[in-house]
Amino acid sequence: MDPATRRRSFFLPFEAIRPLAPCRGLGLATDRITVDGHPVGFMYREEPDYPNDSGWRFMAGDEPREYINDPDNWALYDVNVIANYDRDTIPFLDVPAGTAYERHPERGCFRSVSFPERDEEAG
Repeated sequence: MDPATRRRSFFLPFEAIRPLAPCRGLGLATDRITVDGHPVGFMYREEPDYPNDSGWRFMAGDEPREYINDPDNWALYDVNVIANYDRDTIPFLDVPAGTAYERHPERGCFRSVSFPERDEEAG
């Protein structure tokens, strides 16, 4: 299916989005968060790829490699939208590029982890 014509059914209605983390640019997130409603389980910030890119990449953390490598499972969002899906991300949104966090499996809070290596297969 052409990504430009693909229709997503979002977990949060547009009316529920509040200005929790405005003016932070755009970031990529998987459908596991915005469509399926899972909390962010892994996030990292890389150097921006284009103007207004925050560098943030958000995942639920349980996506298999095939899912991650399929661009149809990702979309570009204002970082504020992702903050509305998971408010636990807000304290980390101003950290510099080159940082990564995962949700601790027992405690539920984010902890710093090694920045992910660029997968040559994925680009």
